[in-house]
Amino acid sequence: MSERSERPEDAAQESKPDVPPPATDPWKGLRGVMAGTLVLEAITVLLALPVISAVGGGLKWWSILYVVGLAVVMFLGAGMQRKPWAIPFNLGLQVLLLLGGIIHLSILVIGVVFIAVWAFILILKSDVQKRMDAGQLPSQRISGA
Repeated sequence: MSERSERPEDAAQESKPDVPPPATDPWKGLRGVMAGTLVLEAITVLLALPVISAVGGGLKWWSILYVVGLAVVMFLGAGMQRKPWAIPFNLGLQVLLLLGGIIHLSILVIGVVFIAVWAFILILKSDVQKRMDAGQLPSQRISGA
């Protein structure tokens, strides 16, 4: 037997050039987008209060508590985007927002719109991960090549 490894995984690693790690943190920008999205979402949710008051038959104490509480949690969550549980937390907030459709239809509409925004953010995250794995990020390109 030769000195070379016979396993296909080792052969693939030997033929594949090393992908350099990104020089800058590619997730920093995505975390900023997610934090900004949560802030805008919280503002939008708070702007639904006058709509609920005027069109929805008035505000009840529990509807005010739910909407304002959800917005406060969104504002606080915007500062927690570095945590590893940030994306599941953000998606959980979207479920709570959709459940707010029980209070008024306008909350449900806001939830559907922001579900689409978060789906696009997850697509962007997947694209950045694929590019990082392939070494195609601008900060991974070898200069002079």
